[in-house]
Amino acid sequence: MTLTAVIAGVGPGLGESLARKFAAEGCRVALLARSGEYIDGLADDLPGPGGLAVPTDLAEPHEIRAAFETVRAELGPVDVLVNHASAGSWSGLLDASVEDVDRAWAVNGRGAFVASQEAAEDMVDGDGGTIVFTGATSALRGRDGAIGFSAAKFAARGMAESMARELGPEGVHVAHVVIDGQILPPGASEGDTDRDAESYLDPDEIAENYWHLVEQDRSAWTLELDLRPHVEAF
Repeated sequence: MTLTAVIAGVGPGLGESLARKFAAEGCRVALLARSGEYIDGLADDLPGPGGLAVPTDLAEPHEIRAAFETVRAELGPVDVLVNHASAGSWSGLLDASVEDVDRAWAVNGRGAFVASQEAAEDMVDGDGGTIVFTGATSALRGRDGAIGFSAAKFAARGMAESMARELGPEGVHVAHVVIDGQILPPGASEGDTDRDAESYLDPDEIAENYWHLVEQDRSAWTLELDLRPHVEAF
């Protein structure tokens, strides 16, 4: 069966790797992001059934809901959602503004809530599905000087855990992925960065793990997956 997958938040790096992996596995892939020109080009370059670019500000609930209507009309009901959008507030308590914190929450928290609500309705009405949250170290340990980002990532993790318990009996697998380390920058290789390439996570390998979550048997679902490069393990 051909699955319809929505990646909410796509850019060079892991977002693109996810899109390419899911398309290579035969999915119809919808790309949601503000960068319309970039996702248009990526959608045209995807293998298999191809992709659909839907320019969307994931901080705006009405744009998210409209995007899902477009996806349903063009590709059919949603089977897989990756909540991958992220916005940072890189200030500590004494320097952060309310607007900074609101923006981080609007994308990481509220945006993921609205997208999940839209996708879950299709999944519950159908034959189940998979919702994956891209998390970060800051979802487990608050980061110094990033109060808005840390708070929003904690919120997203809490939503994932709550949704897993609510939707699991309905056949919807909800998983939270902790990206515990830096991802290799797009186009970088050995010598291109100030760190050993092996100290980075490879976005293509991360994407393989996301696809594994989609394929997992219902008898043994993962709730939280922690990924880190071997040279920094534990």
